[in-house]
Amino acid sequence: MSTTFELTASERARLAAVAAFAEREVAPQAAGWERDHRPPVQALRAAAAEGLLGLVVPRRLGGLELRPTAMVAVMETLAAADFFFAFALVVHNNLCGAIARLGSGPQQARYLPAMLRGERIGAFLLTEPGGGSDAAAITTLARPEGDGWVLSGEKAWISNAVHADVLSVYAQTEPALGWRGIGAWLVDAVTPGVIRQPAYSLLGGHALGTSGFVFDGVRLPPSSQFVAPGEGFKAAMAGIDLARVNVAGMCCGMLGDALDAAIRHSRARTAFGSSLAAKQGIEWTLADIATELAAARALTRDAAALLDRGEPAALAAAHAKKFATRAAFRGIAECMQIHGAAGLADDLPLGRQLTAAKTAQYLDGTTEIQNVVIGRALFRA
Repeated sequence: MSTTFELTASERARLAAVAAFAEREVAPQAAGWERDHRPPVQALRAAAAEGLLGLVVPRRLGGLELRPTAMVAVMETLAAADFFFAFALVVHNNLCGAIARLGSGPQQARYLPAMLRGERIGAFLLTEPGGGSDAAAITTLARPEGDGWVLSGEKAWISNAVHADVLSVYAQTEPALGWRGIGAWLVDAVTPGVIRQPAYSLLGGHALGTSGFVFDGVRLPPSSQFVAPGEGFKAAMAGIDLARVNVAGMCCGMLGDALDAAIRHSRARTAFGSSLAAKQGIEWTLADIATELAAARALTRDAAALLDRGEPAALAAAHAKKFATRAAFRGIAECMQIHGAAGLADDLPLGRQLTAAKTAQYLDGTTEIQNVVIGRALFRA
């Protein structure tokens, strides 16, 4: 449980409990979730007993109300056991936090208690088949009818989709207005006209339950409106910096675990009369990985600290996510190489971690989107 975050005594105690939960409930099952293409529904419910489903929800509504630094430390610890489980928790937590922050009193009462208990799992539906990084190019339409709405369209690449119960759906109300016409609705997945697509067949990451939804003339009551038209895009982007810093921290957790495994293997394995650890090539490779891990953790820590203080963090979050995802992908591949062919074995987590590191380069804005953020900042200076 290595971390460079500056935590209070109560936060350190929370993190120790999270590490024990990860060792008990996550690490032993992660390979099975991947092998069986099985979403970790029971483990998500077990996480509720640790308070892990309401990390950013205020205490008055039943959550832990953690500051961003503490949340990122939690996710780093969980991702060392399984990145995809940790990201499923991030998605659920972000929706719970949004309902606590933006939802009406009746919406909070209807959704939050069951979501905090793990009885209902949340998903965030923004991306569409024809609009990946262009989040404002939404074509799913919410059309007024009577005092309610009719929802039509399709969403794609949705985390938690195969087992989600509560859907936060972003839709366009007036296409001519572009992003200014976007609103959001809370939709129960069992509503008539909501069609859940089969799970995607992917390189890996099946614990994330990635799939899509089709909305075939779904009739919604006025009480389902979550964010008013015109405010939807800003609401969708409001938590993006915290999401990016969480992904950066999770990559640090994976890379730290892979580095520890490579060090253990290098000490135990002999070749040509000496341990691998005695080979300068191995030693220097591990040293480079350790430097990149230290740098990624520093960028992540500094971005989280800005969020703690309520200061602008878009640039710091972009730097952290871009660097940490790249460092994780390169470093985990090197750790696999140090293991030789054994690094490909299913009983080691390195293959899952490599897939996760690549996946992280797409989540919450691709590496190229981070370059857009950084590049614009350079030319504003």
